[in-house]
Amino acid sequence: MRLGVLDVGSNTVHLLVVDAHRGAHPIPMTSEKTILRLAEQLDDSGQLSKTGADQLVRAVAAAKASAKRSGCEDLMAFATSAVREAGNSAEVLDRVRTETGVELKVLSGEDEAKFTFLAVRRWYGWSAGKLLSLDIGGGSLELAIGRDENPDLAFSVPLGAGRLTRTRFKKDPPRRSEVRETTDWLAEQLAPVARKLKRAGEPDRVVATSKTFRTLARLTGAAPSSAGPRARRVLTDAGLRQLIAFISRMSASDLAELEGVSTSRAHQLVAGALVAEATMRALSLTQLEICPWALREGVILRRLDHTDGTDQSDTGRTGQTGARWS
Repeated sequence: MRLGVLDVGSNTVHLLVVDAHRGAHPIPMTSEKTILRLAEQLDDSGQLSKTGADQLVRAVAAAKASAKRSGCEDLMAFATSAVREAGNSAEVLDRVRTETGVELKVLSGEDEAKFTFLAVRRWYGWSAGKLLSLDIGGGSLELAIGRDENPDLAFSVPLGAGRLTRTRFKKDPPRRSEVRETTDWLAEQLAPVARKLKRAGEPDRVVATSKTFRTLARLTGAAPSSAGPRARRVLTDAGLRQLIAFISRMSASDLAELEGVSTSRAHQLVAGALVAEATMRALSLTQLEICPWALREGVILRRLDHTDGTDQSDTGRTGQTGARWS
């Protein structure tokens, strides 16, 4: 079965096409990204601008056409924090559905954490024991812990790398005072969630996912993407602290020149690093492993669990087929 999953995030619209069937390892076939930075196109009243909505409709239509050309039998489409928090999200979603035939499902932050946790569990297997998963997105930070495929606890907090860049930094690079104040503020914001996670018990394995953590690990010496997804990659607290001291003094344009840093995300790298460091400190973590699977893979895996057509209410699917091929 060839499946497409369309992820409308705070920074990008990302189409992932995989060949997979129930009980098998999903094989990536193609991956396409369109940079929209939707979170930056919310106006002062919290509405997604007409320009942003126009760009979203075009990007979704293009992704649908690409999925069809790739032979996808199903297109699962979902949106995360940028669309979720837009004051006019209902109108935007209706327009996308009307003009493209794609019904975007808006995931809650807790759903994001749960789908990501599922992907991490499937990647590492039962032998990993109790897992703690962390994921820094553009708009939010997701955390989950548990021994099973469904976590015992799942949280989403509005501490995404893009959000903090927009709301905490006025200069590029940020002033030292901004970095210091943001570090202290993050400690306060994370304390309640950290207490709850610590009460759940010590994890056997701590895992981080997605682009921000992968980039931070690469910049501290982890294997490049060319080494393949199964290369072991870690991020340590000591390495991260040293990295922050270095990158916090660099402009976004200079950061974009570093190996492993994408131009579209360079401007939010410092904020992402501060969130990662604050999270590790709040949870008393000295090392994280980097998992190549994350939210999109979790959505695909849950979809495959229900290929018999039953109980698809929590799969992240977006209607009968997600998109109307026409």
